[in-house]
Amino acid sequence: MFTWETISARCATGLLCNVITKASSASSIFTGLRFRRIRKCWRQRPRELARIYLAVGIDPNVSTVFVQSDVPAHAELTWLLNCVARMSELERMTQFKDKARKQEENVGVGLFDYPVLMAADILLYQTDLVPVGEDQKQHLELTRDLAIRFNRDYGQTFVVPEPFIPKVGARIMSLADPAKKMSKSDEDSEAGCIMLLDSDDAVRRKFKRAVTDSGTEIRFDESRPAINNLLTIYHLLTGKPAPEIEDHFSGSGYAKLKDELAEVTIEFLRPFQERVRGIDDDKLDQILEQGAERAEAIAKLTLGRAKANMGLIGARK
Repeated sequence: MFTWETISARCATGLLCNVITKASSASSIFTGLRFRRIRKCWRQRPRELARIYLAVGIDPNVSTVFVQSDVPAHAELTWLLNCVARMSELERMTQFKDKARKQEENVGVGLFDYPVLMAADILLYQTDLVPVGEDQKQHLELTRDLAIRFNRDYGQTFVVPEPFIPKVGARIMSLADPAKKMSKSDEDSEAGCIMLLDSDDAVRRKFKRAVTDSGTEIRFDESRPAINNLLTIYHLLTGKPAPEIEDHFSGSGYAKLKDELAEVTIEFLRPFQERVRGIDDDKLDQILEQGAERAEAIAKLTLGRAKANMGLIGARK
């Protein structure tokens, strides 16, 4: 079982391509909406996300695509896992600490407990392999800890998952601040994140405004994170080796790199965006309903085993 619990609509194409390759040869679960912050404007997000999954090449006949909120077992297992999770573990989660520092007393309990929901998403499906970026390793480590602890205390219940982290493209950084990951949830996301459904003009504008380092030489260099990030994106989208890319831009200025990177990105996204627009509502509804049925059948078995092992046996059988 191979699970990707969520997709970030960003330019992490190295991870995306590796996920599709893995998913084509394994039983896979792809789920969308989480119960982190529910807003009216998010009502269409699960459908948009499902279209993205399908447009990038996920085959619903091979992989299970569904909306998380259609399978109540996710919320139920989260509560059971809360019984073995520790406050100190959740307080160490980087995402919570960052939000707490910015919002102080306005941080919701849902955000604090969000990593446990992520763990439930994964463990429900007896997942062997989870594709994650470098920045998500902490959440997967918590998932593994909870699975090991639950199995120790209540008997064998969950598969302990392993991470799948590609060597290139696992952590694409923000165009506005190369010290931060490229993320749609970041405050600077409008300037720093290339969204999969961005218009041509938006892509060009974002790359034109992308931060660069001091110096003029265009080459891969981790000590110069801004230019290294732009070159990494170019490498992922074109498939060209680093020496060839450096030769191509030798003697050129940053403007040429940004212009070419914008056009490469636009061409990369164009067929994908056409496929997104080509998925009609009726077909999408059918895929999501069938996916939810398949996911629920698996989730019920795992949830039932977890309850039984904890001794939570009610009158209903």
